[in-house]
Amino acid sequence: MVVCDLDLMTDTWVKISWDEFLKVADSSDYQQGRFYYYQNYMRVEMSPVGSIHGSNNNVVSNVINLFATLKNIKIKGWVNTSFRRTNESECQPDLAFYIGDAVKFPPLNNSPVNINELAAPTLVVEIAASSVNDDLGFKRLLYERLGVKEYWVMDANNNDIIAFEIIDGGSRRIEESKVLPGLQIETVKAAIQRSQNQDDGEVNRWLLEIFK
Repeated sequence: MVVCDLDLMTDTWVKISWDEFLKVADSSDYQQGRFYYYQNYMRVEMSPVGSIHGSNNNVVSNVINLFATLKNIKIKGWVNTSFRRTNESECQPDLAFYIGDAVKFPPLNNSPVNINELAAPTLVVEIAASSVNDDLGFKRLLYERLGVKEYWVMDANNNDIIAFEIIDGGSRRIEESKVLPGLQIETVKAAIQRSQNQDDGEVNRWLLEIFK
């Protein structure tokens, strides 16, 4: 299919200008896609989302929200929401969270969140199956540039989570969340493992014992 005079390939990075990217992002042909843009490269993800992706998305979100609730940490989460820095970058992570008392929440509308005006999300999570190498590579650079404070990659194939603190324009791997102090990454992994044969209620009751 030709869009913006390009033979657009999905699920890979394609060199493109910002104006061409906006035309693709607004095209009805790609409304089911997820859009990323960084350093004049665009990625449109059109791969079907299966039950393993949806389940892990649900579990990770439950862990984060339950921990923040019990620890009285202010938090607001967003699912599959676009965040845009005009003329520079865009992302649409599986999960994004604004965390902390001083954080301003984005307005509720159908436009990408404008991070020229608002801060980038505090924590971003990508649930990866076929895209894990890209999530650990180019997307990590994108989130470093955007100013996200913490970035998790959930490897759905191995039930593993690789978490990074983003600081001074770079990132380093962590075993305990910096934006949710006291939350061990191993606990998130264990919750995902339990979800393979336990319902959400059982997993949440186990988490309540861990977090109290």
